[in-house]
Amino acid sequence: MNYGDNLYIWQATDWPHWRYDLTKLAGPLAEVSRAQGLLMGRLADVGMTLRDQASLAALTDDVVKTSEIEGEQLNVESVRSSIARRLGVDIGALAPVDR
Repeated sequence: MNYGDNLYIWQATDWPHWRYDLTKLAGPLAEVSRAQGLLMGRLADVGMTLRDQASLAALTDDVVKTSEIEGEQLNVESVRSSIARRLGVDIGALAPVDR
């Protein structure tokens, strides 16, 4: 997609009323779905601990990057600790949470 001079998708003039061609999206969406299935299969082979760590890392990165879009800087270890507690993932000594 082209957003012109805008850096972020939400800055586009047609946000959030997008126009798209489902026939052009069907192929890429099918590829993504297949790749997700392969990834889930591989994660099932490596066990719960590595899967939890991968999920924790992905969610932490998502939260931190999303906050950066809004101009806010979050402490990565605090975010990781908070998500780990909510998911019930043991990460050893948890970093203190900034309040």
